[in-house]
Amino acid sequence: MSTAEFNHLVLETSEALKPFAVSLTRDNEQAKDLYQETLYKAIANRDKYNIGTNIKAWLYTIMRNVFINDYRRKAKRNIILQDPTADFQTFNTPNLTLNNVESNILLKDIHKKINNLPGIFSQPFKLYFEGYKYHEIANITNEPLGTIKSRIHFARKLLKEQIERN
Repeated sequence: MSTAEFNHLVLETSEALKPFAVSLTRDNEQAKDLYQETLYKAIANRDKYNIGTNIKAWLYTIMRNVFINDYRRKAKRNIILQDPTADFQTFNTPNLTLNNVESNILLKDIHKKINNLPGIFSQPFKLYFEGYKYHEIANITNEPLGTIKSRIHFARKLLKEQIERN
């Protein structure tokens, strides 16, 4: 497919992107920026388009990814730009006393409840609680990924019920 044919195909389909951009951003000006960025990325990445692929779906995916990446970038910027002296003032007050006893008791209670779970739920949940990803747990336990996800889900449910009873 030539560059001119690809550009024509993108421009033909691009009108359908405008309502999607507005639904994502909920702001007309930001939607215009998102729309332009999407078209730019599509034309810049023309070589990644496979002939026969649904061009509309391809463009929607690009738009969604651009929106998500911008959102993450803005979230990081907001965290960095927050007033650093506020955190310093909070943790630098001489009258502040930290008491870890209550949190340690709660953590011990949670570990006890995890250990009281049935074996098929406790092992995957313990691994998940330690920070392993679902696919890593599936490899360790030699179980299917879906089984691991459902066992962790049910373990959470059981723990929630146990905690609510107390």
